[in-house]
Amino acid sequence: MLVLAGTPIGRPDDASPRLAEELAGADVIAAEDTRRLRRLASDLGVELTARIVSYFEGNEQARTPQLVEALQAGERVVLVTDAGMPSVSDPGYRLVAAAVEEDLPITAVPGPSAVLTALAVSGLPVDRFCFEGFLPRKAGERSRRLADLASEQRTMVFFESPHRTEASLAALAEAFGGDRPAAVCRELTKTYEEVRRGGLADLAEWAAAGVRGEVTVVVSGTTATATIATDPDSLRAAVAALEADGVRRKDAIAQVAVRAGLPKREVYQVVHVD
Repeated sequence: MLVLAGTPIGRPDDASPRLAEELAGADVIAAEDTRRLRRLASDLGVELTARIVSYFEGNEQARTPQLVEALQAGERVVLVTDAGMPSVSDPGYRLVAAAVEEDLPITAVPGPSAVLTALAVSGLPVDRFCFEGFLPRKAGERSRRLADLASEQRTMVFFESPHRTEASLAALAEAFGGDRPAAVCRELTKTYEEVRRGGLADLAEWAAAGVRGEVTVVVSGTTATATIATDPDSLRAAVAALEADGVRRKDAIAQVAVRAGLPKREVYQVVHVD
């Protein structure tokens, strides 16, 4: 049996009793970081008797056949990553696919999820959402990915590293408009947990001072239901209508640009023409 075991995303006492049982009863434990596994087991008061092997991005492809052999031999293999559920932006998919290919049994130990926790505390719509993982590191690839998501109506969830958070938020603001509602969730469930909510531009400005810890970004989907004509009079009228409703001109221009499918600078020039 392959057991995909969800681990706490912060507090060890969020672990389920079943996680402790599986760790204690495993024949083999494949861990993204064996030191973190041992620390977690100590926190849970679990004595590990299993054979422990590392299973991370660098050796995932090579180690998968060995774990499949252990499963075929009748051993109970428990897979854990540093936090959350294996396979979700973490090692695990290759092993699951290989086990499915060999018709081997697979189960899971549910556990805390950074994706669902961030959604729950974001204050953004959660009835429909999509998980986009990590954005590409290269600016060009990131821009193309965000262009594909510009019309996405579902709430979007992204993972990000702390040193790239500012750049990603700035890219999101450029692609979706600086006023698009979002939340940056940092160090969820940990001592220094922080959730910052606001428009993407304001959040990017906040992140410029530096961000630490594990980061999950939640971004509202587009609420535009219709496009706007791109002639100057229509653009000016759309901005004026939003301003009349109390929207700041800067934010009104950003919203109209997204709905019209134009760069913000073009709408700005139209609105500020003499």
